[in-house]
Amino acid sequence: MSTDPELRVYATADELASGVAELFVEASSHAIATTGAFRVALSGGSTPRLFLRLLATSPYSSRVDWSNVYLYWGDERCVPPTDAASNYRMAKHALIDHVPIPPGNVHRMEGEREPAEAAAAYDALLRDVFAGPTPHFDLVLLGLGDNGHAASLFPGKTAVREVERWAVSEFIEAVQMSRITLTPPVINASALVAFVVCGKEKARIVRRVIERSRDIDAAPATAIQPDGGRLVWLLDHAAALHLEEV
Repeated sequence: MSTDPELRVYATADELASGVAELFVEASSHAIATTGAFRVALSGGSTPRLFLRLLATSPYSSRVDWSNVYLYWGDERCVPPTDAASNYRMAKHALIDHVPIPPGNVHRMEGEREPAEAAAAYDALLRDVFAGPTPHFDLVLLGLGDNGHAASLFPGKTAVREVERWAVSEFIEAVQMSRITLTPPVINASALVAFVVCGKEKARIVRRVIERSRDIDAAPATAIQPDGGRLVWLLDHAAALHLEEV
């Protein structure tokens, strides 16, 4: 059964980035102490770039046991890993190149492959790594689009209703691009799901999703309701602008 989300509101985007970096450090320490490994799915976008850059610097980087951190992605654009639009490329430049994480611990979605093939390959990878009926990530980081999408679960598309596959691809007309995404059952099986949202242009959709409109076709982020895990929203003040009315 899902629980009510935890809200953390920060005055500025920089303070928000610090809050997310601290969450990453704490979640990694707990997971590694408990199971010996920390498996996290990263998101793309400008807001995650801020926290990843911060995470790569002192004092945060020295507090993470990178040898036992395993990186995955919540979604990816179907472009080569060297493309400026690649979520992997952003994380590589902001974080991976600057911390001692073993290359074998980095599991990117292969956006340069044919989309359905790339999604099937990631599904197979996850099934090899995780035992049980669904994966169990220690942390999944998500952004929120102003149209209510999370990962690459877009309004009006079928991925948000997928219940069997762990990763799928779809062509997203709104951005004229194919994307690969984890599916809701995977995200909802995580120990901790964290939405990270910045900016006043996101304030209304933040309120709508937190109110749980449950219209998953119109606002797919409402499908993210961890089953037994924690759901945390980390927002800057601008993104939280309308929550006082909830």
